[in-house]
Amino acid sequence: MKKIFLFLFCQVMLGTVFAQSVDPDLLRLKSRLDSIQSFTTQLTLAVDISFINMPVKKAQMMYTKGQKVKFSSNDFVMLPKRGLDFSLNSLLEYDFITVDRGMEMQGGRNCKVINIIPTDKRADFSIATVWMDTRLRRLVASEINTKKDGSYTLHFQYNQDQKVLPDKVTVNFEIEKIRIPINFMGKDTDIDRKKMRSSGSKTGAIYLSMSNYQIKTLL
Repeated sequence: MKKIFLFLFCQVMLGTVFAQSVDPDLLRLKSRLDSIQSFTTQLTLAVDISFINMPVKKAQMMYTKGQKVKFSSNDFVMLPKRGLDFSLNSLLEYDFITVDRGMEMQGGRNCKVINIIPTDKRADFSIATVWMDTRLRRLVASEINTKKDGSYTLHFQYNQDQKVLPDKVTVNFEIEKIRIPINFMGKDTDIDRKKMRSSGSKTGAIYLSMSNYQIKTLL
């Protein structure tokens, strides 16, 4: 009888620990994002990389729940995959725990800051930090440290309080880490290869602007 009681006690305690390991505000944000079944939007893209001169590109972005983001364009453009993930799917795909880091101003808003730490080896990042507007239940910023592709910092801007998907996203990243496939950035892109090969740390930024969202959500 004592063994049975001890087993049940351990099961309850483990369940309690797990429940407390995931931030409830993150789960509420995830629930809101999970209500989006699909969306399409017109995308405008600009880059700020010292050795690349690329005109603004336009494309259509398409998302269906459970699938990877797709986009179509008359001029093929390669993007860091993290810049297209507005849904948190890549961060919450495998088991994880969270750590509350308190409150901090970000983007002019008082945000809750948490670390997301994967507990499954299949996750492709080691740690992520997200800044959440808990009142509006949406992301304000995130910083993702991947295992192979360096780190990314994303800042999200919204035109209206009720929106859950951003109107603008700025992605900052380490160029050496992501190995940009410059041969696929379009024929009208100029590359300063001497500057590209020069020593020293190189960073870059991508600016995404979205318009004309067509969103399908759960009723």
